[in-house]
Amino acid sequence: MAFGAIALAVLLITFGPTLWVRYVLWRHSAQIDGMPGTGAELAQHLVERFDLDGVSIVKGGASENFYRPADRTVSLSPDVFDGKSLTAVAVAAHEVGHAIQFCREEPVSQLRDKYLGKAQLIQRVGSLIMMGAPVFTVLARTPSVLFFLGAVGVLTMLSSALMYVAILPEEYDASFKKALPILEEGYIPESDIPAVRRILKACAYTYVAGALADILRLWRWIRFLR
Repeated sequence: MAFGAIALAVLLITFGPTLWVRYVLWRHSAQIDGMPGTGAELAQHLVERFDLDGVSIVKGGASENFYRPADRTVSLSPDVFDGKSLTAVAVAAHEVGHAIQFCREEPVSQLRDKYLGKAQLIQRVGSLIMMGAPVFTVLARTPSVLFFLGAVGVLTMLSSALMYVAILPEEYDASFKKALPILEEGYIPESDIPAVRRILKACAYTYVAGALADILRLWRWIRFLR
């Protein structure tokens, strides 16, 4: 019974935030007839308002909401791009918030360049090694190989978790120092501000939710290593 309670608590801690993020975005995704424009139209307006030269708005795939600094592209998923919901306008404003960070070369925008690339490289290397784990184990026939592969797994998951945590200030800035002040200027009714705050919080903590899931995988690798 005690083990079951602990297991349930671990699952809630690790996957609960991810479920919460998805629920909040879904909860406020209903289309609003009185909304003056779509997420894409708001994003384009903000790009022009803040003179974000070279920034373009494109329709991405499902759940593809992000800003790509390399080509100055704001990608919005179809439900955000064409949507007239609180989720659509809040997510669009959040992603334009990232564009503002990078176009102004704010210090917070350097977090992604500093941590993301290195962590992803480590993950790719670790994944390649793990894909060859069965072959390595059969050929070597020694416990030291298992120890090495376990260490690679731990390093991979840890780097992923640290990556998410390291860029959290950038996400928080895009939500609460960029998007929220803009939307509070009259882009949405004051009565909807509390809901928009929840949506922007979900946007900001998406990476944290991913980090918690990675911590669970890290725990599994530590058990394997032992």
